[in-house]
Amino acid sequence: MGEQAALERVEDPVTVDSLVADLRALGVEPGGTLLVHSSLSALGWVAGDAQAVVDALRATVTEAGTLVMPTHTPQYTDPAGWSNPPVPADWPERIREARPAYRPASTPTRGMGAVPECFRTYPDVHRSAHPIYSFAAWGADADAIVADHRFANAMGEGSPLARVYDRDGDVLLLGVGHAVNTSLHLAEYRADIDPPRITCEAPVMRDGERVRVSFEDIETDTGDFRTVGGAFESRASVAHGTVGAAGSRLLDQPALVDFATDWFEANR
Repeated sequence: MGEQAALERVEDPVTVDSLVADLRALGVEPGGTLLVHSSLSALGWVAGDAQAVVDALRATVTEAGTLVMPTHTPQYTDPAGWSNPPVPADWPERIREARPAYRPASTPTRGMGAVPECFRTYPDVHRSAHPIYSFAAWGADADAIVADHRFANAMGEGSPLARVYDRDGDVLLLGVGHAVNTSLHLAEYRADIDPPRITCEAPVMRDGERVRVSFEDIETDTGDFRTVGGAFESRASVAHGTVGAAGSRLLDQPALVDFATDWFEANR
């Protein structure tokens, strides 16, 4: 969305204070654990751009709570499988050899949007060590949520998603839909559906040296995420509202994951 279109979506500039008020009206409370998926452009014209959104989320959750965002790095997936666009046939191994090691403090996100990319750069934010499916967190339980993120089964039981679940957290869809709702991946791991397994490889730093590590995971499938999310919303209490200019939803994460686990078992 261009600057003019963003201006036309709002009557007044979206500010930190107005975002906090909108988030409070939606039901976000201080002291909770909040997993956020967001679209900056959906909010309209924001004074301060992504930084204002991060500041507003922090102010709403407060230091007594914990703010969590996915900070994934798909640039470390297998280049042989890239399709948008594909790379030349003789490039994949050259890419694997050449790309720098994943480093939580400095490796940028890719395709995650401006808000999580901004969030991960704050000096008091903790980021997990997973080279593809990292999460970042700030607040009371930030370190506990992102510590010891297992490489294998990256969004399963050893993941920040499971730790949000254990803390009875909420999911905030801020101008986005269930297609990007990572909590549904946790349900994929928990469901008795026997998905295909794949081998992943990525470079990381160990003892000051770049090493390539391999680990197994499931082949996730987001194709039905919109459907299962809609089915959950038709049966559960979900808060709907507008934050800035963005249609937004606040969901109970454990209830969503439990529902989706059953749904996947019945429909996949």
